[in-house]
Amino acid sequence: MIGVDVGSRNRLALGVLAQYRMATTGQLHRVIAPEVRIEQTRRRLARLREEGLVDRITLPQAGRTRVWFPTAYCVQLASEWPELRGRRPSRTVSDPTAVRLKAGHTLTVTETALVFLEDARRRGDVCEPLDWIPEVHHPIGSGEAVIPDALLYYRRGPVDGDNGSMLRAFVEVDRATMGPERLAAKLTAYERLHRYVPVVPGRRPTLQKPAVEEWRRRYPLFPRLLFVLDGTGPAGAENRIRALRAAVGLLARFPYDVPVLAAPLADLLQHGPPHPYGAPSTTPASE
Repeated sequence: MIGVDVGSRNRLALGVLAQYRMATTGQLHRVIAPEVRIEQTRRRLARLREEGLVDRITLPQAGRTRVWFPTAYCVQLASEWPELRGRRPSRTVSDPTAVRLKAGHTLTVTETALVFLEDARRRGDVCEPLDWIPEVHHPIGSGEAVIPDALLYYRRGPVDGDNGSMLRAFVEVDRATMGPERLAAKLTAYERLHRYVPVVPGRRPTLQKPAVEEWRRRYPLFPRLLFVLDGTGPAGAENRIRALRAAVGLLARFPYDVPVLAAPLADLLQHGPPHPYGAPSTTPASE
């Protein structure tokens, strides 16, 4: 069939930008078409821009890097696709000023996604581009919510195998823009999510329909937590890991039920993802 591959690659590029919020040319190339020359990805993005589906800004630093993001038209189209249904990005995702202000953090989140995508390809595991879902909203009551930087789905083994285990993780990407104690305080919110049971007005739990935690409506097991540390050297990363360990020690059952891991992004880029995704070098923050 003529044009099937072209159409599917365009669709994947648009879906990734709509879901990830933004990516550099190099990042998007590594996600959608790493086996071809990057010039093909550049031409693809140029065509999509002409069609009003994507736009770009140029960062003044880092060799005037181009950062691509979806237009409102792209977001509208992609939100109707089955693979993206229910995943609506923020209203500012298509605003160039908002993209510029958020570029540092969001591009680091995208780079973290690539760590897992590329490692899965090397190992023959299953982690597709849209298995990385940024900013999934999880209510914890009183109008508050936990919104991890990303929710990761990663399955061991080949796509046609049936014995691989599914691994899920809430990923928090920290660029040292807040102190170690504030970073560690995020654990309290996740502990609240772990035990949060929504109250339905006028309905009481019964033996037939007991109240259950909200997260069980989405996941068979509560996703593990992975803190990815960037923006600081080895000493700063160790300080942040110590703060996470101290915070874990103040929680009751939570660290026994949910693995909490931490790793510098530099280590992930050099050695690959942490245990249980591959490399044994990640620090268990719950020890």
